[in-house]
Amino acid sequence: MGTQRVVRARGVTKCFGDVVALDGVDLDLLPGRIHGLVGPNGAGKTTLLGLLLGLAVADSGDLEILGRPVGRALAAPGGVAGFVDGPGLYPSLTARQNLAALAALRGQNARTARPRIDGALAEVGLTDVADDKARGFSLGMRQRLGLAAALLTDPRLLVLDEPANGLDPAGKKHVHGVLTRLAAEGTTVVLSSHRMDDLEALCSEVTILATGRVRFSGPLDKLAGESRELEYRLLSSAPEAARRLAAGTAGIRVVEESAAWRGAEALVVSAQLPALDELVAALVRADIAVRELAPVVSPLEAAFLALTEQQEADA
Repeated sequence: MGTQRVVRARGVTKCFGDVVALDGVDLDLLPGRIHGLVGPNGAGKTTLLGLLLGLAVADSGDLEILGRPVGRALAAPGGVAGFVDGPGLYPSLTARQNLAALAALRGQNARTARPRIDGALAEVGLTDVADDKARGFSLGMRQRLGLAAALLTDPRLLVLDEPANGLDPAGKKHVHGVLTRLAAEGTTVVLSSHRMDDLEALCSEVTILATGRVRFSGPLDKLAGESRELEYRLLSSAPEAARRLAAGTAGIRVVEESAAWRGAEALVVSAQLPALDELVAALVRADIAVRELAPVVSPLEAAFLALTEQQEADA
């Protein structure tokens, strides 16, 4: 795929009156990656997505998209597609007619565009409702139709704002599959979401924004590195024996000795990964089965909370 940056931002600043939405943002995005964008409300996520889609321009700093500098005039960069604050649809048109209208706006002939339209609808799982009017669509169906519209352009950079909003489990699986395939084929995907589970399932890297500034940008495994202590929930075949082993393992702190979890008795411990590995090895040596071991709060969510809370404290 190469290492040429799909997006390169240096010192990007954007203000709305006295409100500083982005404050000196640096960002690098490479081909074939799914990049998560997270932050509390008002962090600047929507503003940054708008810059990438050409819906706004930066007040200062340098922004390059697909190797081309972005100027100071509103313009949608070639090779970029997506939506912010939900896709714009014609409610009185069917799903297929909506995509045909978008194809026509791009100068495509309705007859020649039909196979691509049908393919995009099939890709996002909307074939069965292709001739239903968009006004009757649920939020999740509208999100999938917006994704189908973006697919029509074969984007090299796909920008999505909360794409999992309103999706049922089947719809989420469908969308995740589409995004994973696009990344495997070289498309860069940027998605903003408050759903940490979606980000951890999809993203290879993440940027955390707080008050318009980048608090972290890089691989997920670096964010949730071995140096970070987390709380873990442990279900085992012998809860009392597991508690005694945990209490006697260096680097393990028992947070809660008995916590009900899915009808079973769980142990909650706080540890860094090396100490947790020692505990698991001790449990195996003691012939205690480990039925479940998982963070109480995901590594991404824990890091997000720590970084944004530190930002607020600094402010």
